[in-house]
Amino acid sequence: MDIGKKLKELRLQNDLTLGDLASRSELTKGFLSQVERGLTTPSIATLEDILEVLGSNLSEFFHEEPERKIVFSTQDFFEDIQENYTIEWVIPNAQKNEMEPILLTLRPHKKSSTITAYHGEEFGYVLKGTITIVQGKNKYKAKAKETFYLDGSKSHYLYNHGNTEAKVLWITTPPMF
Repeated sequence: MDIGKKLKELRLQNDLTLGDLASRSELTKGFLSQVERGLTTPSIATLEDILEVLGSNLSEFFHEEPERKIVFSTQDFFEDIQENYTIEWVIPNAQKNEMEPILLTLRPHKKSSTITAYHGEEFGYVLKGTITIVQGKNKYKAKAKETFYLDGSKSHYLYNHGNTEAKVLWITTPPMF
């Protein structure tokens, strides 16, 4: 960790000049400039004084959140191949997130597993083919470039009534798959 760089970021977030920080922390502007440029390192006591002025403390200052992966490639996908369909998890370990996107490939004249009623929501985007969303006695057709949105209050499944594979980007919240 670059202590000086992080202190400078905190100072700038607080809209303070080096002079402001120097007068409030009772340190010299020259010393603080050297700390920010990594030319010297403050003692723990001095660092505590600086952080107090900046509205922080040692625990918060040294706590680092691990960087989360933002972009995923096909090598990151996890695939589950079933008789009627294939599910690709496009975000690894999405179960720990608020939503879970999957790519569902339905074989011709086959259906997905039934999603039992739950408290949540779903969004789907049909990438290829034509599907039917079956929810109780209700049936809703969606074709490529169309979307669907439903709450999870009723059991439902997707059915591919076409002669070619259908592919759907299906997003649930909370994670279901």
